[in-house]
Amino acid sequence: MTGATILAPEGPVLSPDEARFFRDADPWGFILFARNVETAAQLRALTAALRDAVGRDAPVFMDQEGGTVQRLRPPLARNWRDARDQPGGPRAVFLRHRLMAAELRAVGVDGNCAPVIDLAGPDTHPFLQRRIWSDDPAQVASSARAAARGLLAGGVLPVIKHLPGHGAANADSHHALPRCTLPLATLEARDFAPVRALADLPLGMTAHVVFDALDAEAPATHSSPALTYLRRDLGFAGLLMTDDLGMNALGGTMAERAARAIAAGCDLALHCSGDLSEMQAVAAAAGTLTGGAARRAETALSARIAPPAIDIAALAAEFDSLDSHRA
Repeated sequence: MTGATILAPEGPVLSPDEARFFRDADPWGFILFARNVETAAQLRALTAALRDAVGRDAPVFMDQEGGTVQRLRPPLARNWRDARDQPGGPRAVFLRHRLMAAELRAVGVDGNCAPVIDLAGPDTHPFLQRRIWSDDPAQVASSARAAARGLLAGGVLPVIKHLPGHGAANADSHHALPRCTLPLATLEARDFAPVRALADLPLGMTAHVVFDALDAEAPATHSSPALTYLRRDLGFAGLLMTDDLGMNALGGTMAERAARAIAAGCDLALHCSGDLSEMQAVAAAAGTLTGGAARRAETALSARIAPPAIDIAALAAEFDSLDSHRA
């Protein structure tokens, strides 16, 4: 049975040990980073090797938001700007992500850990600030919807993040455990509003954030009350992956982090460092996709289409025209 994991190779070429491990662990998908990228031909070979290792067309993800978080860069991709600096309007956002999807598919990547649907606010940490479209929930939801449409039209699965919200948290979860102390009524009116508006999208990623209003003892990734609220009250029905289990916001061993996430209600444990011993522990602790998680995984994959041919030059020219006239 397919493992309840998304895992990452260590470098630009899949090693024999990694190939054997991935064959046995059978992760649902993979994720790549800048350390895995050299050339287009190398990246196509790597994504093919990952799929060969598990014997199926497994999804391969990247964090390709643009700007601060962009794993593909020139000459493999345009030098996209941060969300706060991009041209506004649904058409421009759609075009940006349709072109982004074409860049990703060209090297064998068919999943993007984007769009960010967090809301900017007075406590938003600088690591996230430029990656957020707006402090207006309706604007964030509209832009994220257009982004998801562009990615899906290009055969790339979007992953909305960070659920149920990271903008009101007070720290960078890569380095420390953020906490949000806002009352639930405030969160529902603002930070959680984009989640409800986008709850039909096929995939989402959790936030390593403690929400006192939901569970003052554990970050959302490890909180059954928070994830139950995400499903029941906010209506998110998609496949739910953790944010990277290696981030310092979480405590315990990698096995403990993975087990707690699955027990709390996450469908997939995401591990990003490429450390083989850590991946072995995560895979063993996460187990396999069963029940509702397996059904959500199947539904998510069904949204991955073979994109029709497009006139990339024409779409790029249209985007550039909108870009040059942005406010």
